[in-house]
Amino acid sequence: MSDYQISVQELNDVLANDSGFYTLPSQHYNEVFPRIYVGNAFIAKNAMRLQRLGVTHILNAAEGKSFMHVNTNADFYEGTGITYHGIRANDTQQFNLAHYFEQAADFIEKALAQKDGRVFVHCREGYSRSPTLVIAYLMLRHRMDVKTAVSMVRQKREIGPNDGFLKQLCQLNERLAVEGKLKS
Repeated sequence: MSDYQISVQELNDVLANDSGFYTLPSQHYNEVFPRIYVGNAFIAKNAMRLQRLGVTHILNAAEGKSFMHVNTNADFYEGTGITYHGIRANDTQQFNLAHYFEQAADFIEKALAQKDGRVFVHCREGYSRSPTLVIAYLMLRHRMDVKTAVSMVRQKREIGPNDGFLKQLCQLNERLAVEGKLKS
């Protein structure tokens, strides 16, 4: 393995706690990077709470109507001043979340480009889909390698992207390394 090839197992080691276990998020949301919050459906559905947090943009990584999804859309936030973007992602190892990495990174970047922009990235639990998109953003726009990005988000919130998503992040890491787009 070359320097930039990271295995899913190595990422799982970064994600596990000291006893080697995953823990579910202890908070409804956490600020994982300046002005980027990762959270769950409970907060996503509470427009007043979002406004109090100063959230200007919402990225729903679980748009849809099934119990695994969060049924919000642009209409849900009508009149709140919150800009909405939804991605219909499933939390399965087979789902190609990498297909949305650039789109999500663009949305987060635009949100943060605003003077007081704050983005709330969520899925149902804020545990797998949404942190994966934030990690991809950190890699694509801040030139972080996958291990640095995963551990930065993990330090702020308990997360556990499924192995399929971790594999997609590893592939992104290799591509960015080959293209010379990671900090050396």
